[in-house]
Amino acid sequence: MQDASALIKDLPFGRAQIESILPHRDPFLWVSRVIACDPGKSIVAELDVDRSLELFKGHFPTHPVLPGVIIMESLAQAASISILLGRGANGSIGFLTGIDAAKFRRPVRPGDVLRLEATIVKSSSRLCVAQTTALVDGEVCATATQKYVLAAPERA
Repeated sequence: MQDASALIKDLPFGRAQIESILPHRDPFLWVSRVIACDPGKSIVAELDVDRSLELFKGHFPTHPVLPGVIIMESLAQAASISILLGRGANGSIGFLTGIDAAKFRRPVRPGDVLRLEATIVKSSSRLCVAQTTALVDGEVCATATQKYVLAAPERA
């Protein structure tokens, strides 16, 4: 497990470093790389929306789009990276406890690169709140205020 300053110095960073921070693994790791991060404050990350994802076979097969719940999960994972790095709590689990004011404005399609932006607006001992935005080619796809409760892996 690398510390936050070593990871931030190596920006952008990819899958191996992300897996040292988040407990998620395939098929449910929804962040491909971290572009910028101010630990505990903000993050910019990306998800490569792989054309071969199994979910596209069943989610509108003639007009495949990434489900909104996956977009929300991607944003939550990105925000959690910033929060966990800020706390030195790599491997802890951030449980999504609320999504407020979610809006979906543009579909995300196979082959897109989804930009994930989050600003942490509250961070107490257990509850964190982030303003999140997902974009493709500079166009907003989704926005939401997300809430998370953190738990150590052994208590999860």
